[in-house]
Amino acid sequence: MTPAVTEPAIREEVDLDERLELGSPWVTIVWNDPVNLMSYVTYVFQSYFGFAKAEARRLMLLVHTEGRAVVATGTREEMERHVEAMHEYGLWATLQRADA
Repeated sequence: MTPAVTEPAIREEVDLDERLELGSPWVTIVWNDPVNLMSYVTYVFQSYFGFAKAEARRLMLLVHTEGRAVVATGTREEMERHVEAMHEYGLWATLQRADA
């Protein structure tokens, strides 16, 4: 009986830069807008992100006074979900790399 011949395992080479890019942190940014009330933005931050009222208010005040606030950090996919959720609440939001 002859031993079974197996093909060598095929390894996919992943460039180091690609691996680092996939793992690099991203942020969700909420921008100031002329439409939403400050109380509503605070409510969204509390209800969606689960922030305590004081933290939600602090972030809302950053949006109001600085024009924007970083409200979450994580993978690109997570931040895309957060941006989509903010849009569903009627807030202006974008994502970008944390190091940008």
